[in-house]
Amino acid sequence: MKLIVAGQDAVTPDEFAELALGVGIDAELFTGSEDETAEDRRVRLDAARDILRDLDGPTARFASALMRTAERRRVLTWKAAA
Repeated sequence: MKLIVAGQDAVTPDEFAELALGVGIDAELFTGSEDETAEDRRVRLDAARDILRDLDGPTARFASALMRTAERRRVLTWKAAA
C-alpha cells in the first residue's frame, strides 16, 4: 500500500508523520528502545515530557500517543514473558 501525503510518497512511518504534521519527530524519544536501562528510560521520559509541553495540537497528540502505545507494548511484552 502506498501512502501519499500532500502529493509526496511516505516510505516509512516517520516520513508519514513528518509529511502529515509538517515537523519531524524523533519517534525513539517517545517510544524508547529495547536495550535501554531503567535510568536511560527515566531520563528519556523526562526529556520527552519537556518537549511534549512545547509541542502544539496534532503534533503533541501524536507524540503523546506514541508514548502511550510504547508503554502498552512494554506491559504486554512483560506479561507475555511472565
